[in-house]
Amino acid sequence: MPRGGEPFPKAEPKPVPPVGVKISTDMERRTYGIRARARWTDPITKRRVIRTEIVPDEAAAHSFFDQLRNSSVKGMDTAMTLTEFVTSIGERWARGLDPTSTGETYGFGLKLRVLPALGHLPVTQITAGIIDRTIDGWEQRYGASTIKNSIAPLVRVLDEAVRDGLITINPAKNRAKRSLNRNAFRNQSAEQASPRAHAIPDMKTLNKLAKACEKVGQSYSDFVMLAALLAARSSEVSGLQVGDVRFDKNLVVISRQVFPGKGGLITKPTKSRKERRVPILEPLRPVLERLTAGKEPEDSLLVGPKGGYLTTATVRDATDWDAIVAKLGLPNLTRHGLRHTGATWMADAGVPLHVLQEILGHASMETTRGYLHPDDRHLASAAEQANAFLSPSGQKRHSSRTSPSTRGL
Repeated sequence: MPRGGEPFPKAEPKPVPPVGVKISTDMERRTYGIRARARWTDPITKRRVIRTEIVPDEAAAHSFFDQLRNSSVKGMDTAMTLTEFVTSIGERWARGLDPTSTGETYGFGLKLRVLPALGHLPVTQITAGIIDRTIDGWEQRYGASTIKNSIAPLVRVLDEAVRDGLITINPAKNRAKRSLNRNAFRNQSAEQASPRAHAIPDMKTLNKLAKACEKVGQSYSDFVMLAALLAARSSEVSGLQVGDVRFDKNLVVISRQVFPGKGGLITKPTKSRKERRVPILEPLRPVLERLTAGKEPEDSLLVGPKGGYLTTATVRDATDWDAIVAKLGLPNLTRHGLRHTGATWMADAGVPLHVLQEILGHASMETTRGYLHPDDRHLASAAEQANAFLSPSGQKRHSSRTSPSTRGL
């Protein structure tokens, strides 16, 4: 069973001559073409195996025979389609992936986009050009993340085809580095592309959003406040337990995440595999005091109206999220934008970059740096210098320094 839900389409395996066996062939003309027949003896069962193919002419028949001889050298059917190859290797392409996150996401990409688009093609006939044209079509319908999660499993599958000797090079390899959604991002400024662009502007707006969600249920309002003021992912908010709130140290420990996966909810460590310690901000303190009151340390900090976990999808559907944020003038705000909000506010408050990196759990300082406000003070200083140079007095001084000396004439 592959990651991503239902099994991949099963293709009836065609007999392949084992390595080193002798193949006998013959052709028989029919009214609709030529029946090309190949026969060999299985070295283990000693049974005679026959494989036939209806082809249009003798050249195609000889090509079929050569293909089988080549298959007997490689020990696999060199004419198999991508779907047949994926079925034959099982989950080998997903080795090393986390089956509850990356592996599952890649499985969906392979099943829902790659195989419907390319699965009917023989692996040996899939070229970089074909893959590029497929990506061109995806770019009209999907976002960059979805496309990335489709290209990545294709690269892995074709890597296996290279290892098996079915193809010599992986035509999808460089496609993984292709600039996705070029037109969408080409005209974006650096500020628009920054995670800051996806944040709530101020505390007043955050309170309005929480109040709007509270009309549906208190837990949805609490979800908004926790995600924003802890700069946490939705799955991390779902994973919080009462014992993670340390009022004595004025911090919340984020050490796990809970999210829906194949077969039900999955609990696992944070994305960075490390626990994070986030300071308790004063606007969040009343919420935490209410959520922890009278509960045991191992109890979930936040539960939905019916006592279950809240996920980003349940919050979206229950609150009619898109309509709420549109009314607030934030039509592009997602639940993950709440994490961007907390990170942006802490950066603007002057939290040192290395501390902010620790709070957010970023592996790279450059990722954290994206939350810093663009510093244009050096540009203002440059303008002052240039204006001083262009002023009458500045031009006069410049002229006196650069004019040839007339002394002694």
